[in-house]
Amino acid sequence: MVMAKKADFKGIGERFSIDPVTARIIRNREVVGEEAIDAYLNGGVEQLHNPRTMKDMEKAVAILIDKIKNQNRIRIIGDYDIDGIQSSYILSEALKSCGAQVDIAIPNRILDGYGINERLILEAHEEGIDTILTCDNGIAAGDVIAEGKKLGLTVIVTDHHEVPYEETDEGRIYQPPCADAVVNPKQADCPYPFKSLCGAGVAYKLVQVLFEEMGKEPEAVEAYLPYAAFATVGDVMDLLGENRILVKEGLKRLQNTDNLGLHALMVQNKLSPKDVKAYHVGFILGPCLNASGRLDTAIRALKLLQAREEGEAVSLAKDLTDLNASRKEMTAQGVEQADVLAREALEAGDKVLVLYLPDCHESLAGIIAGRIREKYNHPVFVLTRAEEGVKGSGRSIPAYSMYEELCKVKELFTRFGGHPMAAGISLKEEDIPRLRQGLNTYTTLTREDFIPKIMIDVPMPLDYITPQLARELSVLEPFGKGNEKPVFADKDIRILSARVIGKNNNVCRMRVASSLGRVMDAVYFGDIEKIKNFIAEKYTNNVVELLFKGEAVPVNVTMSFVYYPELNRFNGKETLQIVIKNYC
Repeated sequence: MVMAKKADFKGIGERFSIDPVTARIIRNREVVGEEAIDAYLNGGVEQLHNPRTMKDMEKAVAILIDKIKNQNRIRIIGDYDIDGIQSSYILSEALKSCGAQVDIAIPNRILDGYGINERLILEAHEEGIDTILTCDNGIAAGDVIAEGKKLGLTVIVTDHHEVPYEETDEGRIYQPPCADAVVNPKQADCPYPFKSLCGAGVAYKLVQVLFEEMGKEPEAVEAYLPYAAFATVGDVMDLLGENRILVKEGLKRLQNTDNLGLHALMVQNKLSPKDVKAYHVGFILGPCLNASGRLDTAIRALKLLQAREEGEAVSLAKDLTDLNASRKEMTAQGVEQADVLAREALEAGDKVLVLYLPDCHESLAGIIAGRIREKYNHPVFVLTRAEEGVKGSGRSIPAYSMYEELCKVKELFTRFGGHPMAAGISLKEEDIPRLRQGLNTYTTLTREDFIPKIMIDVPMPLDYITPQLARELSVLEPFGKGNEKPVFADKDIRILSARVIGKNNNVCRMRVASSLGRVMDAVYFGDIEKIKNFIAEKYTNNVVELLFKGEAVPVNVTMSFVYYPELNRFNGKETLQIVIKNYC
């Protein structure tokens, strides 16, 4: 489907010295008006919103300053994923720099589950902790926090997840925890204008106010931008508005990081720090941090960030990279098992897939659910046997608000929480059939909702592409959720030759010609046998063999491509090519 949003693309191009194609892509990202376009293209830290407008922000900072002055012990309770790890690191380092007595506790995924819990509360009380500061969790832990308050603990919650609520005849009644301060822009009565920060983004905002109150220079807080950026990408937040600025500015500093652990992790994964982009954070570096919380303890990832000796940093980076390799192998096995169950559920008419893999490592449920969701474009829950009952993770599609749908069957859960697009649940094993039935009974999803849609930014002939345009598209970065890499489309492209390359024979490099005869390179990363079979069905096996041998074929082999133009740099030379995303 082609996005058909309208604007004066030529006028915008002239005003901002960009190609009308680039202007159209910006409009497609819902960036409207000169002020918004200027912020999108040129926005920096000066465009970040005032953190003091966040509900309870000044109250939370005032409490922390009082605790610092009195040398009361503060314990940060984070979470075991990228966002929780980075949030914990930001708050810990910032508080230490202000002279606080502070340490960190991160729940064990297997023993504790997500977020603050009774064990951590009791442990803190027994160890003489005065104040608990949560990050990336706490908003849904009302009962646990109430217990902490009874024990005399001061509790500050910083979070970004949805506030729990109860549906009544009078409407929704929100149920935030009874903490001394609750800092979360998603609170209904919070006036902060940007609601989509990740946990580390909220933590960064708190540090902004803390440093202002402590008289520190503005540059001091900017040292934490790389960690907020890392978490924003790793937690798959929309890269629009304030998130885009955090990531854009944070990546600049990440490329020149003096953090020994992050630098060692880049080198271990064969990345040049100056070339690291949002993609590398999301798909290469981030999963290494996540692997520690999935298969071992997130404290290992935290120690990587805290490393002060190069030898320690290198050793930890290697351990985390190896751990991630093990995670990949275990995930592949789980996806294979889940795929069998998904096909059975679809044949039975299920719209929401509830898949039980009792022997799967519970930390991999979310990844597996995501892979099955990608393949079938249905909401997916993957459940695994846990210490007590069953735990699971869900991944959704745009038409299905996962958290709201879970609220319809919340009586089945011992614990649940999440977002519209993802969720975590705990329940009794015997309640799995009721969960499957309930979710499928209440859903209003239709057949149309399951049709995957490829949104094309611009139907653009290959003849229009220039090296200058390919370079200019970089002003749209960082790419990610909410600000996806733009895609273009052209039809009747002739395939002149093709060859399979790559260590795993998973790359197809082609020589192609547009309908007007312009010749250039094209590259496809994906299922090579599938594209060969597609050509064979349209033509013949003989044509495929000749095409991939580079020999003359008896017919014009033509295809339509969804693509992205880029400059391929090799041996000091730049050549224009297209990267094929889809074909027909």
